[in-house]
Amino acid sequence: MSNLKIKWEFPETLGFLFHPHRYKIAYGGRDGAKSWSFARALLLLGAEKPLRIGCFREVQKSIRDSVHKLLSDQIEEMGLSGVYTVLQNEIRGTNGTEIVFSGLSTLTRDSIKSFEGLNVAWVEEAQSVSKRSWDILIPTIRAVDSEIWASFNPNMDTDDTYQRFVVNPPPEAKVVKINFDDNPWRSKVLDAERERMKEQNPDDYEHIYLGECRPAIEGAIYYNEVSKLRSTNRLTNVPYDPMLKVHVITDLGFNDFMSLILVQRLGSEIRVIRYIEDRQRYIPSYHQELKDLNLNYGKLYLPHDGKAKHVTGSSAQEQFEALGWEVEIVEDIGLEQGIRKAREVFGRVIIDRENASELLNRLGRYRRRVNNEGQASTPLHDDESHGADGFRYLSIVADQLSNEDTIITDPYEAFRGHYGG
Repeated sequence: MSNLKIKWEFPETLGFLFHPHRYKIAYGGRDGAKSWSFARALLLLGAEKPLRIGCFREVQKSIRDSVHKLLSDQIEEMGLSGVYTVLQNEIRGTNGTEIVFSGLSTLTRDSIKSFEGLNVAWVEEAQSVSKRSWDILIPTIRAVDSEIWASFNPNMDTDDTYQRFVVNPPPEAKVVKINFDDNPWRSKVLDAERERMKEQNPDDYEHIYLGECRPAIEGAIYYNEVSKLRSTNRLTNVPYDPMLKVHVITDLGFNDFMSLILVQRLGSEIRVIRYIEDRQRYIPSYHQELKDLNLNYGKLYLPHDGKAKHVTGSSAQEQFEALGWEVEIVEDIGLEQGIRKAREVFGRVIIDRENASELLNRLGRYRRRVNNEGQASTPLHDDESHGADGFRYLSIVADQLSNEDTIITDPYEAFRGHYGG
């Protein structure tokens, strides 16, 4: 590298990228040079010595969704074309450095093993990374002196990334907030726009340019409801009450997320004490997880497709009942009517911050499809929709949730059961 004429500039605030830290985290608003600086730092470090670098996002449907283009542009801009060869799906250094790209949402604990030897994992747009993805990625990056880098513009303060690295950062983390005023090379074109937004829409200004969190994402179906829940302190500590039944409301999935909302009801108040979601697991696995919590369970509620037969030869209803659950099927009242019902019930709901905030994340991101003319239509079917569907089912059955034990309607049933008749 000594014979190369390298051109590079760097924000002073992000100089820590060149010093060893297990976690290197930069977050903030637009035009803070986070992505640009992370790319430059990685290319310089990879030119200095051979490194295996993985570049990740939560969702990467094609290489165009990755930072491949950003890195390629910086290689050209910095005069590193003699050091790196840009291929279609990876970037290679003449000294043996490898830069690879992948989405996290589709990885499993088995498929991610190919990344075990990485020296650096860079997670871009990390605000969207789920708890599941972090729990899979972090223990995989375990080479000696390996590092995990994350850059993001925060969305909601309940996002797992924000909680994990900003609210409760690990002791080995270097965490820096960087905004446009920390970037000497920020866009002068945006100066007038920033000032106009600051005056006309201060809430958007604080989020977009100062990196402050929103109560929910812009355009979310339940934006107002989530905002009010937060402002009235109903995202809080919700302890389990062993005197109340715990009902489980589910949205079924396998390749898509399966969601389970654990709820207790006291009077009109709906207490969400825990939220579970995962994919590519079978019903007995969720059954065991629920039983291991050792709670005072009531009923388990399934959507209308819980009656449908699966490839296993039995329906979800039959499988749960065989495992000892008392199952009810939620009435199918239609998607839009269900959304209206959810809005009605929202004001009665409190959510446990520690064990169920991911549900609020899903609700705060649930949005409608927008066509080319900017018109909103049906809700998107994506990772957010499964938790939102589960909440919709909860709203439909909210007034049915009982703390009474099941009453035997057949007076001879108990007698026959007791004597084995």
